[in-house]
Amino acid sequence: MTEPVDRSQSLIDPIDPARARALQAALGGDPAIEHGDPLPPFFHQIYFWDPQPPVALGRDGHPATGGFIPDMGLPRRMWAAGRLVFHSPLLAGIRAERISIVESVTRKEGRSGPLAFVRLRHDFRQRGTLALTEWQELVYRNDPGPGAKALAPPVAGTDEDQMVPRSFDSTLLFRYSALTFNGHRIHYDETYARDVEGYDGLVVHGPLLAQLLMLLATEKLGTLSEFSYRATAPLMHHEVAELCWRADGALWVRGPDGRQCMLAQAR
Repeated sequence: MTEPVDRSQSLIDPIDPARARALQAALGGDPAIEHGDPLPPFFHQIYFWDPQPPVALGRDGHPATGGFIPDMGLPRRMWAAGRLVFHSPLLAGIRAERISIVESVTRKEGRSGPLAFVRLRHDFRQRGTLALTEWQELVYRNDPGPGAKALAPPVAGTDEDQMVPRSFDSTLLFRYSALTFNGHRIHYDETYARDVEGYDGLVVHGPLLAQLLMLLATEKLGTLSEFSYRATAPLMHHEVAELCWRADGALWVRGPDGRQCMLAQAR
């Protein structure tokens, strides 16, 4: 069932180049972005913070639902998918606006119980011009019950033209959480991640995986016009991922056991 929603939000950000350089360094690159330089795709994730006081946070460290995001009565939140249309590059050091709306809330009954999908649209404007349109799909669900078994993840393809191994650690996850102002405890509180949400360690951010795939796609294609992705299984911080590229623009993240963690398409 899809419910009508009428919620919007506008945020302004100066797009500080120092923050972009910090992300470049955290990802292992050369921190070289200066005022006026185009941002790499998806770097906007580290801007447009909406800080909330502790009293306004949920148990997981995210802002509690019931404000901009409706309250669906489901405690676990995951970033399920996204799509981006690039109109023109966002420029470092130039004031920009993000206008966000909740496009829809859809409730479904999944194999693991009730689910709620929230679809957001963000329009990014700079110097009066639309630079980027982004859609995000968030999913909310219940906690796993006693003895609950995780659903079998999909098996990743093995027909890539290039594979790049990528390791993660708690320091990278902490730094990415800090740069994106993401308080979700599954990325830095291992006890919470295991005992409350049922994960086998700290969870690598879905947007971080999407960021790495976008940078790989940019190396292959140059400027991107569109990029879409869907998370299909969590990746833990102690696992080495394989970032896969195929010449038709398909990308995916393969876990060490061959499971597909993310599937993407670049144009």
